[in-house]
Amino acid sequence: MPVRLPASPCRALCAALLTLAALTLGLGPAAATALPSYLRPEADFAAPGNGWARVERFLDTSAGFHAEEYPDDGRGDQDGARVGYFGGERRPYSGRFLLYSAPGWDTGRASTPVLLVHGANDNADRAWADPGESGGCGAASCPHTGLAQYLAAAGHRVFAIGFAHKQGDNLMQAQTIGDAVAVIRARLGVPQVDLVAWSKGEVAARAYVSSVRSSRGRPYAGDVRRLVTLGGPNGGLDYVYAHGWSFDLATWPACGGTANAPSPHLFMTCYGSYTAQPCLGVLPAGGHDCFPGQRQLLARWDADYGVDTGAQDWWTTYYGGRGYYTSGQGIQAAIEAGSLVGPLQRAGVPSAVRTYLLAGGSADIPGVLDENRGPSDGIVFTASALDTTGIATVGGTRLLTGLNHLELAWSPDACAQIDSWLS
Repeated sequence: MPVRLPASPCRALCAALLTLAALTLGLGPAAATALPSYLRPEADFAAPGNGWARVERFLDTSAGFHAEEYPDDGRGDQDGARVGYFGGERRPYSGRFLLYSAPGWDTGRASTPVLLVHGANDNADRAWADPGESGGCGAASCPHTGLAQYLAAAGHRVFAIGFAHKQGDNLMQAQTIGDAVAVIRARLGVPQVDLVAWSKGEVAARAYVSSVRSSRGRPYAGDVRRLVTLGGPNGGLDYVYAHGWSFDLATWPACGGTANAPSPHLFMTCYGSYTAQPCLGVLPAGGHDCFPGQRQLLARWDADYGVDTGAQDWWTTYYGGRGYYTSGQGIQAAIEAGSLVGPLQRAGVPSAVRTYLLAGGSADIPGVLDENRGPSDGIVFTASALDTTGIATVGGTRLLTGLNHLELAWSPDACAQIDSWLS
């Protein structure tokens, strides 16, 4: 909204100071009056590495945000360069976000800039600029450039958002996506931005354009031209509940688990001891809730693909109750506690937002438990990633059968398809 200067002798001086501040922040004179009053620039890193031109930190001071809970053992903390970007905070407040700018953000020939939205347990550096930063790129050999460099080289003006919480509430993350779009629009003087959202990031991006929000959230501003989803759980997923025993072994501390992922259980017997880890559950328990974003992705697929009946306690894991080693409420209780899949489909993506869906068809991710009950990219069912329910204007869909969930964000085939849709 415009900054209104008081009718007084200091008007000219105030205007000059605002212009100087805007130029210092790299926003340009016009942008100083365009940023919402609740959006505060906090830091600017001019030589961030990983091929980015700059990284900035912003704070949304509006009342719709709160501090989210992190696992006590640090598994969900920010790491690497992100700690510095967040001002030394390993557990940042969820009203803060990072805005990455790729080289050419101010010179690219494409008229509509692009904002990249990363997924769960990830960051913009690894997701878009250096898939091999910390391993786990979905292939035996990882590249050290990604979609950000590919699109920038093709003439796009590329930005990326970095979320404060790796498994955070998608409704708050939707608001920061809107904030990032507002900054980009102000900086470049453009009416709209394209969104490319991967995995969990699709839910936050779709919540923004669909105006699915909390009671304190802001409605969609009509500022997105196209939405491209990569392995997005448009139809939801039940991955954690269908393979619950494996998730327990990977996450439960008493059993040696350290993965930053939720468990479908509240109690588990490890080495003869019946233990509780309420923070690690999909459902909040005992005042703890460390994985709200995962609960919001849930939908049942047991009618389509069944459940992994070879897993320990498979029935009580999926449908609720106490099994031989574990105890939990089951997926339906978790869905009713806050899944966004149904609300998003009912709200619908506006017809003015042309939407494209990209899916992978290879359920083979090295080092990751593969979703093998039906056709999938290893995590998200193909039918979910290509589910167009509630999307008014489908610009295109494509299944890349040879790519898994992680490769969708950097494979040359995927990058070329995304470039084509954006162009």
